[in-house]
Amino acid sequence: MRSDTIKRGFARAPHRSLLRATGQIQDDSDFQKPFVAICNSYIDIIPGHVHLHEFAKIVKDAVRAAGGIPFEFNTIGVDDGIVMGHEGMRYSLPSRELIADCVETVAAAHCFDAMICIPNCDKIVPGMLMGAARVNIPTVFVSGGPMQAGRDKDGNKVDLISVFEGVGQHASGRISDERLLDLERNGCPTCGSCSGMFTANSMNCLCEALGIALPYNGSLLATDPARHELARTAAAKVLELLHQNISFSDIVTPESIDNAMALDVAMGGSTNTVLHVLALAREAGLDYPISRFNEVAARVPHLAKVSPAWDGNRQWHMEDVHRAGGVPAIMAELAKKPDALHLNVPTVTGQTLGEQLQGIANENPECIRPIENPHSAQGGLCILFGNLAPEGSVIKIGAVDQHQMTFSGPARCFPSEEAATYAARAGEIQAGDVVVVRYEGPRGGPGMREMLALTSLLKGMPLGEQVALLTDGRFSGGTRGLCIGHISPEAAEGGPIGLIENGDIIHIDLANRLLAVELSEAQFAERRAVWQAPERKHQRGWLARYTRLVTNASNGAVLEA
Repeated sequence: MRSDTIKRGFARAPHRSLLRATGQIQDDSDFQKPFVAICNSYIDIIPGHVHLHEFAKIVKDAVRAAGGIPFEFNTIGVDDGIVMGHEGMRYSLPSRELIADCVETVAAAHCFDAMICIPNCDKIVPGMLMGAARVNIPTVFVSGGPMQAGRDKDGNKVDLISVFEGVGQHASGRISDERLLDLERNGCPTCGSCSGMFTANSMNCLCEALGIALPYNGSLLATDPARHELARTAAAKVLELLHQNISFSDIVTPESIDNAMALDVAMGGSTNTVLHVLALAREAGLDYPISRFNEVAARVPHLAKVSPAWDGNRQWHMEDVHRAGGVPAIMAELAKKPDALHLNVPTVTGQTLGEQLQGIANENPECIRPIENPHSAQGGLCILFGNLAPEGSVIKIGAVDQHQMTFSGPARCFPSEEAATYAARAGEIQAGDVVVVRYEGPRGGPGMREMLALTSLLKGMPLGEQVALLTDGRFSGGTRGLCIGHISPEAAEGGPIGLIENGDIIHIDLANRLLAVELSEAQFAERRAVWQAPERKHQRGWLARYTRLVTNASNGAVLEA
């Protein structure tokens, strides 16, 4: 066992002495058992994580019962909703790298034999995945689960995005103080990751499709007692993986990533998943170019419209997806289409994906469309290319209304989210504009801030359906409409988005995966010759180091080695 490095032989007597002092060694025979890291992300300020302290105790007890010795450690966490719309959001994406470093550091330094990761929200899931890829030991992910959807005073379902969009409605005088307070009080009713198909739940569902988490990891509610049994099963499974010598890299392969992205586009997941999957592939040493996402989307239909998307005049949430059969039901529908999935890949259940999907039924064909009746023939995410995004850009096409599939208009350029938000509140953005928010990429932001405050403000205003929004930054998983992010190269590295000017005509053609501006190469060259890189916003501390080392979104926004 790897852990023998720190516990066997006379020279390790000091090490064993320290291990005894932890209280985790309860008998001399424990030194003969596997040491299992329990990577927890409990933190009080994130509602998706406040219950994970107690949840981890269930996992630890189950590891011990299965024959392992559990050692818990924690990572940091940033709540994207709470840091949204201010300087704190600059730390969100960079926190992913710190989390990956923490996982690698603790697991590698202490020679753990296996690991269970307990994430839940936003950057914590991909950060743990990246760290696990580096350590490459038998690993199972078991998340804290999603929260219930809220109910307003009239009994209508609401969620966090309802509250953010309520701010825009309130700013334009469309709702009262009382209505906004009703949304605030009821949008987030329980612990757990926010109730729609936002980034956290998208990533927890993708862990199932990757094969690194058990079925229903992504949809079983945080408050459901059945999640405790899921935790116990995960503990047993990680010991089985260890005995069978099945490591992280045996599970996470290009084929399993294809399956994860197939699920993502089928359920209309967050655009942030593209960024995180690219980062995971890079950490795992896998060749997975951004263009491969469109190849997957071309063969995978869009089967589920979950909040923030609307399915007609109704909105589904994770609790509805779970009642319909969860991720297994979506993938079982996909499995009916030849070549939509790689069914022979292994999973942490001990079965192949195909074996795991046998007998799975779709319990609600309105929530999860049957394969023969999709929302669209192609998936809910796509990558756009063109002279404005030579290395790609991302849009959640499944949350775009049909009449917005093409759009052309003059650029309205802003150097930051704050500047664009101020202009929107001042009534300076007009119907037909293409709002360009730049210098918000990984390097330029720094930190590639999410634009949920801006997008929600625009969607809450009457002109929300009549403008497009482009950025080298990111959007929340809760964003809907004609919002295109991750534009690469970013403005701070001299990308085309940094060279366009107010009034330049921009064309968006989603069917043809095109994002272009009416500029010739000669015009680009003329502007590039006088362009100057902006001064770095941070000269010291973590964000200064991040600015120097981070790659752009098409490379996963990971740090250069």
